[in-house]
Amino acid sequence: MTKQDRAVRTRLALIRSAAEQFEARGYVRASLAEISAGAGVSSGALHFHFANKAAVAEAVEHAAEDALREAAARHRHGDGSALQRLVDVTHHIARLLCADVVVRAGLRLNAEQAAGRVRDLRRGWRECVLGLLAEAEGGGELAAGVTPQRTSAVVLAATTGIEVLAREDHGWLARPSLTDLWLMLLPCLAAPCLAGTLDPAGSASAGSASVGSASTGSSSAGSSSAGSEPAGRGTPESGQAGPGVRADTGRAGVGRAGLALR
Repeated sequence: MTKQDRAVRTRLALIRSAAEQFEARGYVRASLAEISAGAGVSSGALHFHFANKAAVAEAVEHAAEDALREAAARHRHGDGSALQRLVDVTHHIARLLCADVVVRAGLRLNAEQAAGRVRDLRRGWRECVLGLLAEAEGGGELAAGVTPQRTSAVVLAATTGIEVLAREDHGWLARPSLTDLWLMLLPCLAAPCLAGTLDPAGSASAGSASVGSASTGSSSAGSSSAGSEPAGRGTPESGQAGPGVRADTGRAGVGRAGLALR
């Protein structure tokens, strides 16, 4: 291994260790000594890469931003129904949050603006949601009276709320949670011509997509699969699917399009 390769690995290890400390202890209580120890390097090695704790936090946010941007772009510019791609990208990002502590910590740091940083990690998500809804409108996929602007506000509020709730209980990121959300929203959003074609549990292509690590950029072998359920969710109840929504959502663990209410 070259000196440059070792330096890259050390930096990535420090970013991941910092994310773990920030998630567990918060920005203020996390210490540089704990971060360097978690990465298995000396304090001197940490300071070679980062001037202070704020610089480490900035690196965590930057890595999280890159991972979120890549996930959004994969679905924003894909093929097929724009509404289905919107459903798929929410499932993709939920799996990313389950799998990668760097993404979770980056979003939390950014929301709390712990070190006075001004990076907006959620801007890309807002642009992705609004862009897909605008594409859906242009393709005749939205029901009469549904506008991208008003609908994006609802989707953003719901998905941001799930991410915040998941800080204490990762069960909110389980596939049934988002399936429940889309089971309620899609009948109100989708044009009648899409009846029976949209899958609130995510399409097959979305379910098979790998989830990369924000700190390494590689596929994470330990990431949650599309069908996994983090602990904390109850047993689903059966229900009735609405127009434009597939009734068969058994793949998501929500029998007959039911709602898994907390």
